[in-house]
Amino acid sequence: MKVSSEKPFEIVYSLFSHEYLGLLFESFVIQLDEKGRLSFAHQNISHVNAPEFAAGLDEKDYALIQWMDEMQQDALVKKLNTKKLKAKEYLRKIYDEKTGNKTIQELIEVKVEGLRAKVLENLQGKRLFEMGNDGNPIWREIEIMPEKAKVLFHFRRNEENTHYFPTIKYRGEKLEWQYRNGYLVCHDPAWLVVDNNLFSFAKGVDGKKLQPFLNKKFIVIPKKIEQQYYKKFVTQLVASFDVYAQGFDIKVERSQPEPVLSLSDLPGTPKVDLFGNKLENEDEDQIVFDLQFQYGDYAFRSEEKASNNVELEELGNNYVFHKVIRDLEKEKSYGDYLKDLGLPVKSSRFSLTKSKAFGWINTHKDNLEEMGIKIRQSAIFKGKRYFIGHAHISVEVKENIDWFDVNALIRFGTYEIPFSKIRKLLLQGKSEFELPNGEIAVIPEAWFVNYSEIFSFLEDQEKNDPVLKLKKHHIALALELQNHNLVQLSLSKKLEKLKDFDTIEDYDLPETFHGTLRPYQKAGYNWLRFLNEYRFGGCLADDMGLGKTVQTLALLAHEKQRTSGATSLLVMPTSLIYNWELEAKKFTPELKILVYTGTQRLKDNSRFAKYDLVLTSYGITRMDLSLLQDFYFNYIILDESQAIKNPGSIISKAVNELKCKHKLILTGTPVENGTMDLWSQMNFINNGLLGNQSMFKKQFLLPIEKKNDRDKAIKLNAMIKPFVLRRLKTQVATDLPEKVVNVKYSTMTPDQEKAYEEVKSYYREKIVNENSLPGLKNQQFMLLRGLTQLRQIANHPRLTNKDYTGDSGKLEDVIHMLNATASEGHKVLVFSQFVRHLAIVKEYLEEKQIPYAYLDGTTKDRQAQVESFQENDKIKIFLISLKAGGVGLNLTKAEYVFLLDPWWNPAVESQAIDRAHRIGQENKVMIYKFITHNTVEEKIMALQERKMALAGELISTEESFMKTLSKDDIQALLE
Repeated sequence: MKVSSEKPFEIVYSLFSHEYLGLLFESFVIQLDEKGRLSFAHQNISHVNAPEFAAGLDEKDYALIQWMDEMQQDALVKKLNTKKLKAKEYLRKIYDEKTGNKTIQELIEVKVEGLRAKVLENLQGKRLFEMGNDGNPIWREIEIMPEKAKVLFHFRRNEENTHYFPTIKYRGEKLEWQYRNGYLVCHDPAWLVVDNNLFSFAKGVDGKKLQPFLNKKFIVIPKKIEQQYYKKFVTQLVASFDVYAQGFDIKVERSQPEPVLSLSDLPGTPKVDLFGNKLENEDEDQIVFDLQFQYGDYAFRSEEKASNNVELEELGNNYVFHKVIRDLEKEKSYGDYLKDLGLPVKSSRFSLTKSKAFGWINTHKDNLEEMGIKIRQSAIFKGKRYFIGHAHISVEVKENIDWFDVNALIRFGTYEIPFSKIRKLLLQGKSEFELPNGEIAVIPEAWFVNYSEIFSFLEDQEKNDPVLKLKKHHIALALELQNHNLVQLSLSKKLEKLKDFDTIEDYDLPETFHGTLRPYQKAGYNWLRFLNEYRFGGCLADDMGLGKTVQTLALLAHEKQRTSGATSLLVMPTSLIYNWELEAKKFTPELKILVYTGTQRLKDNSRFAKYDLVLTSYGITRMDLSLLQDFYFNYIILDESQAIKNPGSIISKAVNELKCKHKLILTGTPVENGTMDLWSQMNFINNGLLGNQSMFKKQFLLPIEKKNDRDKAIKLNAMIKPFVLRRLKTQVATDLPEKVVNVKYSTMTPDQEKAYEEVKSYYREKIVNENSLPGLKNQQFMLLRGLTQLRQIANHPRLTNKDYTGDSGKLEDVIHMLNATASEGHKVLVFSQFVRHLAIVKEYLEEKQIPYAYLDGTTKDRQAQVESFQENDKIKIFLISLKAGGVGLNLTKAEYVFLLDPWWNPAVESQAIDRAHRIGQENKVMIYKFITHNTVEEKIMALQERKMALAGELISTEESFMKTLSKDDIQALLE
C-alpha cells in the first residue's frame, strides 16, 4: 500500500527470517492515522526512494537503510551470481544439502553477520519489530535495552565431571532467559531477544557461548576430557570474562607493570647495492630491543595486546588458573616514551647495530632509570656480558705554535681507558673491547660519527706522550666539534677570525696594483692575504666572470712588494696563457712575467729567479717536471684546477711534486664528476687536510655518493670551508643585468623518432632486461654509451649515422631561432657538446652564406675568432664546442646563448652561459636550452633536479651523475 510523504509517517525496522540467510532486517515507512498511531498502510523504503521521505529521516536512518538494502538476497548474490540466475534460484542451488557450495555459504554468512552487527549497534533510539508470517512489518515490537547485560560463566567441578553454564545479569538483577523462546539475532557479538527485549553484552560475548543454553540448563564435561577442555576453553573464558568456579581456583594478579627492555643479539648479514656489490660496514651485528612488562612472576611482551592473560597450573588433582589483569594504558605510556627517545618498540621488537644500540643506551640511561625502565641482557649473548653503564669522552684542543695539541679522557663506568686504545679501535671501525672486569664495552656510534675524522688526522709524538698533534689546517674540524660542544677549544684571537669571513681584517692594496676592486673582490683579496699569513693553502672558487684573475694578480703584486725576488708559478690550460698575460700587463704592469711555453722554450730554471711570475701550461708542467721541481717557488697557483681532479693522473702527481711556500687554486667548478675531485684539489693546497685517499673514500666519498649521507656532506663542507671562497654571481654581482633561462622543447620528426626507438630498444634489452653484465663498471660503460647515442639522435640522427637522410626537429627549431635573432641584429652564442652537431649547423650557415665565428678544440686562431665576434657587427653567430669554450672566454657582446644539448653536469652549462653573462655585460642575457621532447634529454633534466641536493652541500655543482643512478633511474631513462 502506497504511503504518502505529504501526510504523517514514521520509519520503522523489521526483523524477519529468510529461508537460507537467517534473520535479516528490512526498513519500512508506516503511515500514521489521525491519532498518530501506526496504521496498516506501509511500504518498503530503500536508498532509492528514501529522499522522498527525507523529512522523517536522520543520518543514522540513511545508514541503516543502506545496510539493510545490502543484506537483501538480490544485493548479496549480485557479484557471485555469474550465470545471472534469479536470486532465489541461485541461493537454492548454493544451499542445497547435497550439492551446495560451503565456501560461498561461508562468504555470505560473514557478510550478513557483519551487516547485522552494524545495524544492531545503530538501532538505539529507533523502533524495531518482528515481522508477522503474513508480512506485517509491525507484528510485534521489540524493545532495545539501553544498557549492556553481563554474562557470568559458572563451572562446578566434582569427582565425576564438570558442569558448565552461563548466567545473565541486567542492571544487577538476574535475567531469566532460558526456556523462554529466546533467540540470538547476531553471534559476533551476541545480541539476544528474550521476552520481546533485545539485549547486548559487555565484553563482546560470542553468541556461540550462549546458544547451547537457550533450552538447556548446563553442559557436562566428562572427567576424561577435563584437562584438555580446561586448557583450551576455560583458560580463554577466564581471560576474557567473569568466571565463578567451584572445584578449582582462580587467582587474580593486579599490579602496576614494571617495564623491562630485554636485549638479545642478531648476527648481521651482508647487504648489497642494486648491482650486487657488497656495501662496507653493513654487516655489523644487531642488538634486538624487546619491551616487556613484569606483573609479579609473569612477563608479557609489548606487542601482546590481550588485556588479561591466564596461565593454567596443575597441582596434583587440582587446577589453578592464574589471571593477570594488565594495565594496557600504562604499558602504552612506556611504549610512547621510548618511541619519543627514538626506540619504537611499542608494537614489535626493534633492532639497531651494536654501536648504535649501546650509544642509545648511553645517551638515555638516566632517562630510563628515572622512568623505572630496567635493562636486562638475554642469555642468547653466549656467555658475553655487555657493559651498560655510563660511557664518557672529553677532548681538549689547544693551539700551539704550528699545530694543535689534542688530549682526550675516556671513561666506561669507573674504568679510565687509554686514548690510544679507543683511537685505534675507532680508526679500524671496531666497536667492542673487553673491560678489566670481563664485561664487553661497545663504543657508542656517536663517537664514530663525531670523532673518527679528527682522530684519524692526529699525528703521534713521542712514545709515552699522551698529547697528540693536529695540523693547523684542520682548524675547521676543531671549530665544527666546538660548535657542537664536543671539544674544548682554545684559539688565539687572530685564528678566531677564521670562524667568520666577515671579521678578517682589511688589508691595503699594493701601490703597484693598477685597478679598482669591487667590494666582494676586495674581500676576496683580504681572505687571500689572511691565508698567506698563516701559510694556509686556498681555493678561490668564485663563479665564472667574477674576477678570480684580478684578485689573484692583486695578491701577486703584494708578494712582489713584500718579498722582492720571490718567483711564483701559475699553471693553466694553454688557451688561457694569453689572457693571463694581457690581464697582468693591464693590472700589474710592474710584475716581470715569463711565458714558459712552446717548443722553442729555453729549458733553464735558473732564469726563473729573474721573474716575479712564470706562466706555463699543464702540458709543459708534465713534460718539464724534473726541471720545475728543482726550483723553490713562492706561490704555485693552478688555474682551472679541475685539471688535477683525478688524483691518479700524471698531471695531478706532477704538480704535487713541485716545491713552494704557498699554494692557491682557482676554479669555478671544484667538483665536476665526484667527491674525489675535491680531495685531489684540497690535498694539493693543504696536504693531509682530508686524510689519505683510502681514508677519505671510507669517511666521506662512500657515505656521500653511495648513501646520500647529508651529515657527512655537511661535515666535509665544514672542514674545507675556511680554505674555499665561493661567491655566486647572484650574491655579489648585483650590477649584472638580468639573466633569463628558457627551455625550448622540440618534437622529433617521424624518421628521427624511428631511429631513436631502434637504439633505445637495443640498449633497454641490453641493460634493463638482461642480467648478463657482471659488474657495475661494465653496466656504467654500456649505459653511458647508450645514453650518449640517444642524446646524439635527439639532436640529429646524422651524429650516429652518416647515411641518415631525414630531418631533425631540433635542427629545424635552432635554424628558425638563429634566423630570427640574427635578423633582429642580436648576437648569439651556440654551444654544443658534439662537434659534429656544430658541423651540421655550420653546413646550413655556409649554404645560406651567413657569416659566423667558430671555435672547437682544433681551432688555432682562438683569440681571432673571439675578437671577430666581439668587434665585427656582421658576425652575429658564434658556434662553440662546450669543452673548448667552457673556460677563458669573455663574450660580453652576446645577448643570446643557445645550448643545443643538455649536459650531465649543469655546472658545465653554467660555465657556457657565463661566457656572456659576466662583468662588462650591459644587456639582458637570454638563454635557450633546446630539449627534444619524449627523449632521454627531458629525463636527464628531471634527474638533475633530484640529484643536486647533496652536491649543494659541497662547493660543487653536481656529484657524479652516473654514480648516483639507481636501477629505477636507469629504467626510467630507457623507457
